[in-house]
This record gives sequence, structure tokens and C-alpha cells, in this order.
Amino acid sequence: MEQIGNDYYDKDFVFAKMERHHGYPNVIKTIQNRMARLLALANLNKTLTPHGLRHTHTSLLAEAGVSLEQILDRLGHTDDQITKNVYLHVTQEMKKEASQKFTELMKDLC
Repeated sequence: MEQIGNDYYDKDFVFAKMERHHGYPNVIKTIQNRMARLLALANLNKTLTPHGLRHTHTSLLAEAGVSLEQILDRLGHTDDQITKNVYLHVTQEMKKEASQKFTELMKDLC
């Protein structure tokens, strides 16, 4: 990347071009095709998508206790409703934690 220098468009894209238009995002179809090819080569579930990985990543961040504001920033969202409605799924671990917290609360009341 030193050869590119100031010509690199550095906006922290995960999948950035390294040929022409250095640093600009790749076309989603290119990423989907590469991912499908790699999944097939690795004999993994071919229905996985880059967007599915984004959903999983977001749910795991929430499960790890990362704040909504940090998740919004990481996803590049400005509207928390989109993040809440589309990405923040309640995981099994989060359900278990909620149940444990409720049990502790009830013990404290007795």
C-alpha cells in the first residue's frame, strides 16, 4: 500500500479495491461470488452470505455487551431503529442471561 500513498481512499471498507480506485468498496456481486466460491472449495454451507455474516457479527457484539452506540458506529448507521429491527436478534445466550438475571432478582426479593 506504500506505493499507492495518498491515492488510497481510506474509509475503512472491509472489502476494498486494490486495483483501480484503490480503497473504494468492491461491488457486492464480486464479494458474493468470491464467498460462494470459497465456501464451495471449503465444503461449507453455500447459503452463507456477506450480509449474513454482518447479522451474526452484530448479534455477537450485542451478546458481548457492546453498547448500541458502538454497534451503530461500527455498522455505519445513524438510525438506531434500523439496527434494532434488522440486526439485533436475541441470541440463545442473551435469553439465558435474561433468565438468570430474573432469577437473581426474584431471589433478592425473598
